[in-house]
Amino acid sequence: MEAMKMKIFVVMMVVLMALQMAAAADAPAPAPTSDATTLFVPTFFASLVALALGFFF
Repeated sequence: MEAMKMKIFVVMMVVLMALQMAAAADAPAPAPTSDATTLFVPTFFASLVALALGFFF
């Protein structure tokens, strides 16, 4: 039982370190001329389709 607790503790530490490393990476800023609204509408419909498929299947 103690070995399992130690393994879970080590796994959680690895996950936390990986999350911190991923959060530390900065995303590049979008160009001032990029228009986010042209990407928003298709992404919104794709999200709705994915939710509907997940709900029905």
